[in-house]
Amino acid sequence: MSGPNDNQTKILSYLKKGVTRGKHFFKSKSIARELGLSPNEVGTNISMLIDNADDIVIEKWSYSHGTTWRVYTAKKA
Repeated sequence: MSGPNDNQTKILSYLKKGVTRGKHFFKSKSIARELGLSPNEVGTNISMLIDNADDIVIEKWSYSHGTTWRVYTAKKA
């Protein structure tokens, strides 16, 4: 991956701010609403970030009325 695109950068920033504030579960539709994207755009872009985010861990957590993502700070080795 050459680097995150604009939408991925916005999503990553949103998730990092949320984790900093103690939030760990994020629904795609809520992220979409906050960032002016569609839930599908959020899901597609988060899926690309899962293996490429260095300082946070993103896991697909559940699918109940939309996808929920679990996000937490990555442990430093």
